[in-house]
Amino acid sequence: MLDIKLLRTEPDIVRENIKKKFQDDKLPLVDEVIALDKEYRDAKQKAEALRNNRNVVSKQIGVLMGQGKKEEALAIKNQVTDMAAELEALSAKETELEEKIRKIMLVIPNIIDPSVPIGKDDSENVENERFGDPVVPPFEIPYHVDIMEKLNGIELDPARNTSGNGFYYLKGDIARLHSACLSYARDFMIDRGFTYYIPPYMIRSSVVDGVMSFSEMENMMYKIEGEDLYLIGTSEHSMIGKFIDTIISEDDLPQKLTSYSPCFRKEVGAHGIEERGVYRIHQFEKQEMIVVCKPEESMKWYDVLWKNTVDYFRSLDVPVRTLECCSGDLADLKVKSCDVEAWSPRQQKYFEVGSCSNLGDAQARRLKIRIKGEKGTYLAHTLNNTCVAPPRMLIALLENNLNEDGSVRIPEPLRMYMGGKSVIEVPKK
Repeated sequence: MLDIKLLRTEPDIVRENIKKKFQDDKLPLVDEVIALDKEYRDAKQKAEALRNNRNVVSKQIGVLMGQGKKEEALAIKNQVTDMAAELEALSAKETELEEKIRKIMLVIPNIIDPSVPIGKDDSENVENERFGDPVVPPFEIPYHVDIMEKLNGIELDPARNTSGNGFYYLKGDIARLHSACLSYARDFMIDRGFTYYIPPYMIRSSVVDGVMSFSEMENMMYKIEGEDLYLIGTSEHSMIGKFIDTIISEDDLPQKLTSYSPCFRKEVGAHGIEERGVYRIHQFEKQEMIVVCKPEESMKWYDVLWKNTVDYFRSLDVPVRTLECCSGDLADLKVKSCDVEAWSPRQQKYFEVGSCSNLGDAQARRLKIRIKGEKGTYLAHTLNNTCVAPPRMLIALLENNLNEDGSVRIPEPLRMYMGGKSVIEVPKK
């Protein structure tokens, strides 16, 4: 959410930013907010003047009563009563206008960083850098579910019976490999100085409003029937929510957190749910990174975060690249974002396995996350990034480590979590 002062003083900056994000339908909102804000400030100013006048007049009542001028005192008392009623009406108007302004401000996009490439959608995202050499083996790579089924590691039909499409049962060594990826990610992030958390898996609507846009919420989150609770779509939501309405000392910054959680998503939209596969699903697990820092340090931490994900995948010999998200592909709260994509030998292209985002002070403004320093109190900046999100990680691991006979090599860092096993063998019939 933007600072209202920016719309008051430099509305053209806000309009230009809306155009860069190809959201021209939101342009009228700028003038609407400016008009509502003027009405709000006029009402507030009138209320303050009326309040001061009431205080002055009220003092006269006692004086007049002391002088025996009861009728004059009663007239002024009635006048004060009328003022109180008018103040109550003005206060209600202020509250109503404030809520209208906030509701509109929540959908006006954040100001993007100047370095963000301008483009309409994800088809215009820009490749930044590649890490590792993509390899295509001299044999055919089957679809990831076929690889898992050959290794007796997945059951889709029973999951459809219990839960529907978008769910799965992992079992045996594939389930163990899934857990190994997460355990290694946890230790990988702890070794890099991040504090490990397991957060709540449900959050209140006040936190949802603070961490994401309404359109994202509608397309992603599951509401708990009859309660003010939502299942989290990522642990970033509850981890940022941890700081709601807090003031953090500069001495305690940056806050570097890494969190594990299951994630639950509707996945409503153009992509939809796969009937056979584990790339886009309703339920998965993830190891996340979160940073709360000073504004002047957020871009530095942005680079640290995406590099952590690249280093994690490269430590497992999976080739990756980073893809800069263009203006039209950025969610409204984001200042800058990039995807980390892993190489798929089967498709001979890269696919998304993580996303790193700098949200500036947008979440902090909504949730009142502030920093206290020598020069006073100011808003924090927040960032998040995916370290790893199985089962997408499984797809990358299986395809890049598949042997011609259908067995799968286990990368060295994962073996200690697999009981020392170096290969997942195809079960003998």
